[in-house]
Amino acid sequence: MADSLTITDNRTGKSYEVPINDGTIKAIDLRKIKVSDDDFGLMTYDPAFLNTAACRSAITFIDGDKGILEYRGYPIEQLAEKSTYIETAYLLLYGDLPTKPQLEQWNHDITYHTILNENLKSLLDAFRYNAHPMARLISTVAALGTFYPEAKDISDNEMRQKQIQRIIAKVITIAAFNYRHRIGMPYAYPDNDLSYPGNFLNMMFRMTETKYKPNPALEHALDVLFILHADHEQNCSTAAMRSVGSSEVDPYSAVAAAAAALYGPLHGGANEAVIHMLNEIGSVAHVPDFIKRVKAGEGVKLMGFGHRVYKNYDPRAKIIKKVADEVFDVTGRNPLLDIALELERIALSDDYFVKRKLYPNVDFYSGLIYQAMAIPMEMFTVLFAIPRVSGWLAQWNEMLSDPDLKISRPRQIFTGSERRDYVDLKKRG
Repeated sequence: MADSLTITDNRTGKSYEVPINDGTIKAIDLRKIKVSDDDFGLMTYDPAFLNTAACRSAITFIDGDKGILEYRGYPIEQLAEKSTYIETAYLLLYGDLPTKPQLEQWNHDITYHTILNENLKSLLDAFRYNAHPMARLISTVAALGTFYPEAKDISDNEMRQKQIQRIIAKVITIAAFNYRHRIGMPYAYPDNDLSYPGNFLNMMFRMTETKYKPNPALEHALDVLFILHADHEQNCSTAAMRSVGSSEVDPYSAVAAAAAALYGPLHGGANEAVIHMLNEIGSVAHVPDFIKRVKAGEGVKLMGFGHRVYKNYDPRAKIIKKVADEVFDVTGRNPLLDIALELERIALSDDYFVKRKLYPNVDFYSGLIYQAMAIPMEMFTVLFAIPRVSGWLAQWNEMLSDPDLKISRPRQIFTGSERRDYVDLKKRG
């Protein structure tokens, strides 16, 4: 067999032929490798799925060594320059860029679903004033599903598409309403004349004006940031979306689960950690000392550098750096930028970081942009979640059409006690 792997089990001396397809072997094929007939068979042990493909997907391609990110074959650089987030969301979900009529209909469907049922406001009002925006988002998205019980019929493709439109549309309203409640401001309702990012800015920041006009540079910056964050292959939150979705639950519950995964500081909270780090450094003059402490392992970390996948410069970081200049032209220069630039300059020229392939990632500059746009740090992960919803839903939609779909159920290596008998409480020593 040409494309196969020959495995010799030294425990028994037997050899096995395992087919290779797309550079992988099926883990289930290893089950035939046994030491006896009653043996369960060989399993792989792969904590955190560092070398396990859990699905087939045609959505996002990443080459971490070369610093390549593509959505449906389109380079992220081209999409960030020429596309919009709404068009990119369509691309992720349906595989191709839309025609003009398709895009107009898609934009209309998203725009006219942004309004929330008034009854949901009682839930928003019930949160404590200082509840974290991500916890609010997770809870509210899950609750939103109760307004659409028909969403449980995930086998109906037309019904699925309706929920996809609703979730993408309403997530900006949920996020903005939660923010307004947190700061004690009345809710600002959606404006159907505005673009997707413009409408979000409207619901976040509109004051007494009858018609909010977003700054074009800030609106464009948010559009680009949404494109860059829309999908990123099988990361922690996407894996959560697929795993929970494999139980055939409604998409609102699955999105809430994915958002809960994103809430973790090791996933969606990295750009907030960058701002904390830059504030801790305090000035450009303190950067060399901070770098020394990082290299000495003195309990401080270089946040915003390095990535599980990219072993090169994160392609999204290069794009964000350009967007940052456009934003700062409007808002004024973020005082932390000079610290960030000096940190980047030293890290990219220091052998310690170069050998470890610690290049700036997407989180290094995004937090500076959000902060310059007057978005509080607690909202940073929410702004990550908003565009990632389209990626999660694209992955979910693809998964439901996969003929290999089964409910997610990983194996374990049991390390506990052997069988033992119950001991009466009086006899336990």
